[in-house]
Amino acid sequence: MSKNTDHDDLHEQDASEITKAGSIVPTTTIELDTPIARAGKPITHVDLRKPLAGALRGVTLVDVMQMDVMALTRVLPRITTPALTDSDIRAMDPADLVQLGAALSDFLTAKKFQAAPDQK
Repeated sequence: MSKNTDHDDLHEQDASEITKAGSIVPTTTIELDTPIARAGKPITHVDLRKPLAGALRGVTLVDVMQMDVMALTRVLPRITTPALTDSDIRAMDPADLVQLGAALSDFLTAKKFQAAPDQK
């Protein structure tokens, strides 16, 4: 199996987990400072969905919360639309990676610890 096929299977598996959960999973849209070039069509926005536990397999939550690049490289392809590849993430503007990591960290923070919308 090719690497892209494995990635597509992972993405489809995570999408089926969302359907099984029976609820709408929160998403946020991140506007990239530096578009990602892919097949002649730049990616300017990435939708990030709140990960279920399965999307976090193989990483420690501490690494994800600390925005460890290796942890983000494992998790982001599973929860982004369009699905970012490892090479997309490795070539990404660091400011964009920080935006995605911060949004992911927000999803993992309990509501009672999050600042009220007017305090952000």
